[in-house]
Amino acid sequence: MKSKWVLPALAILFFAILSLPVSAFGIPGLTILEQRVIAIFVLAACLWVTEPIPVHATSVLIIFLELVFLSDKGLVWLKGKAGAADFGTAMGYKGIMATFSSPIILLFLGGFFLAMAATKYRLDINLARVLLKPFGNKPGRVLLGLMTITAMFSMFMSNTASTAMMLAILAPVLREMPEGDRGRLAFALGIPFAANLGGIGTPIGTPPNAVAMKYLSGELAIGFGTWMAIAVPFVILMLLFAWQLLLRFFPPGTERIELTIKGTFQKNWKARTVYAIFVITIVMWMSDAVHGLNAYTVALLPVVVFSSSGIITAKDMRELSWDVLWLVAGGIALGLAMEETGLARHLIEAIPFASFPPVFIVLGTTLVALTMATFMSHTATANLILPLVAALGTGVENLRDVGGAQMVILAVTFACSLAMSLAISTPPNALAQATGYFSGADLRRSGLVVGIVGLLGTYALMALLFAFGFFVKG
Repeated sequence: MKSKWVLPALAILFFAILSLPVSAFGIPGLTILEQRVIAIFVLAACLWVTEPIPVHATSVLIIFLELVFLSDKGLVWLKGKAGAADFGTAMGYKGIMATFSSPIILLFLGGFFLAMAATKYRLDINLARVLLKPFGNKPGRVLLGLMTITAMFSMFMSNTASTAMMLAILAPVLREMPEGDRGRLAFALGIPFAANLGGIGTPIGTPPNAVAMKYLSGELAIGFGTWMAIAVPFVILMLLFAWQLLLRFFPPGTERIELTIKGTFQKNWKARTVYAIFVITIVMWMSDAVHGLNAYTVALLPVVVFSSSGIITAKDMRELSWDVLWLVAGGIALGLAMEETGLARHLIEAIPFASFPPVFIVLGTTLVALTMATFMSHTATANLILPLVAALGTGVENLRDVGGAQMVILAVTFACSLAMSLAISTPPNALAQATGYFSGADLRRSGLVVGIVGLLGTYALMALLFAFGFFVKG
C-alpha cells in the first residue's frame, strides 16, 4: 500500500494511543512507558503490513522511537517524575542501541560473508554442478536434485539469493521442455518451496530463526548443532513431501532432461581459502558442544579471514544485505522494550493463559503466525509474535512446567517459514512467480498444502521432542 494518506493516518493513530488514559487499556498495573510500547508496537505492525516505507526502515524507526520515548536519554519533556510508580522505569539507551550489534546480528553477518565469498569464487555453482550429477536425467530425479541443492544452499545463505541462483540454472532447462508440459510448473515451484523449507534447517537460514535465537538463550539456549539436529530431519521429510506433491499436481511429460552446468573449481589461494573457511565454519557451528565456542563467536571467523585477506573487499561489503540486519535489529529492540518495561508480563497476566492447556497455546500461536506470515514478511511476523510468545513460554506456569518456552518458540518460528502460498509471502515465491512459469492459483494450491502439512509435521516434531524430554522445564 503506497497511498499518501497511510503515513499521516498512522502518525495520528500513534499519538492517539499515546494520549489515551492508561486506564483505557484495561490492563491492571499498566504504566505510561508500557502504553508507549503499545503505541510503538501498533505502529510497527501497521507499517510492516501496509509497507508505506521499506520494512527495514520501520525497524530503524522502532529503535529511534524507543530512544526518544522510552530511554533514560529521551526527550526531557517525556520523562516522568522521579519515583512516579505509574510512569515506569526508563530503559537504558545503550541497551536499545546495542540491538544493532546483537550477537544475532553478528551471526547473520558471518553467514552473509560466507554466502558472498561462495558466490564470488563460484563455489555455489560448482557445488550445484557436482551435487546434481548423481540424480541422473529423469525429470522426477532432476527435480529432487534441484530442490535438495536449493535447500542445502538456503541453510547457509539467503534463501532469496539461493532461489535467484537456482532459477538461473533452471531457466535453460525449462526452455527445452514443451510449452504445454505441466512439469514446468513443478520445477518452477520446487525451487522457492525448497528455499523456504531449507531456511528452517539452521539458525542462519532465515531471519525468523535469528529472531528466535534471541529468545533461545540462557537456560533455554539451543546450540547451532542442536538446532540442525532438530530441524534438518524435518526439512528432509518436508522436502520429500513437497517433491512428491509437485510431481502429483504437475506430472512431467518429458522423459529425459539434460541439465548442463559449466564450470570448474578455482584453484588460486583465495578460492582455496574460501573453500577451507566455509568447511571449517560449518563444522565448528555443528560441533559447538565439543570446542566450546558458541555460534556467534564462530561466525566472526569468516568475517575476520575474508576481510583481512581481501577476499571480501570494502566494495563487496557495501553490497551486503544490511537491510536484513536492520530488520532483525528492530525486532530485537521491540522485544527488549516489551520485556524491560514489563508490558509482556502485564499482557500475560491480563489474559487467563494459565487456564489454557499448553497444546491450545501452541496451536493458537502457530496458526496466527502461519496466517500472518502468509500476508506479510516472515521476518516482520517473527518480530511481532516472538516477543509475546517468549513471554508466554516463560510467564505461564502450566506451559513453563512442560518445557513450553522452547516448544512454542520453535513451533512459531517454523510456522513463519512454512507460509508460502502467496507471492507476497516470501521473496523466493515472488522471484519464482516473476518468471511467469506458473500462475497465482498454482502457487496458492500447492503452497497451502505444503504449509498445512508442514504445520502438522511441526506439531508431530514438538510432540516427539517432548516425549524424549528435550525441552527445558521450569
